[in-house]
Amino acid sequence: MNKYIKYFGIAFLVIVVDQVVKMLVHFQMDFGTPGQIQIFGDWFKLHYTTNPGMAFGMELGTEYGKMILTSFRLIAMFGIGYYLYYIIQKKNHPVFIVCIAMILGGAIGNLVDSIFYGVWLNNAPYDAPTPWFHGQVVDMFYFDIWEGYLPEWLPLWGGQYTALWPIFNIADASIFIGVAIILIFQSRFFPEKEEEKIPDEKVEIQE
Repeated sequence: MNKYIKYFGIAFLVIVVDQVVKMLVHFQMDFGTPGQIQIFGDWFKLHYTTNPGMAFGMELGTEYGKMILTSFRLIAMFGIGYYLYYIIQKKNHPVFIVCIAMILGGAIGNLVDSIFYGVWLNNAPYDAPTPWFHGQVVDMFYFDIWEGYLPEWLPLWGGQYTALWPIFNIADASIFIGVAIILIFQSRFFPEKEEEKIPDEKVEIQE
């Protein structure tokens, strides 16, 4: 039982830290550029903004697209939670289990925003059919590596004013770190089973 508490506790810790930081940002910072706080020069800032859709601000282009996305996240949360339970039971590599716990915590952290923030923080888009399931995700960490207008010849984003890196939150960082560690050390987490080598037997042919 303790092993389940330990790993699910990691997911819970990510959720708590993520939500505490988001609440501090919402209630202590001004929205957008006026409330921006420089941490390290011009390249790392705290910048309060919201993300209405998926990663990088993408959205499903229908009236109920956000509700569909939030519902999908809810289903994915239960899937990841069950997978975490399964790999704990199977005694997979402990670092791999921690990574899945971090991904679960990050997924739930952003899901809380999507389900409840439209009501709690009143940040649902003005044209949302209901504030429930239409909350916008709060982001704040901004690595401003480069920003400006992209060349016109680029497809889709050409001519738009953009930043090189998106703004993210604790939940996003937890998911990213968990996935990155899995990709880097996947050979340790999923060792290939060596095929059993069968020694060649010399067959004597008797005439």
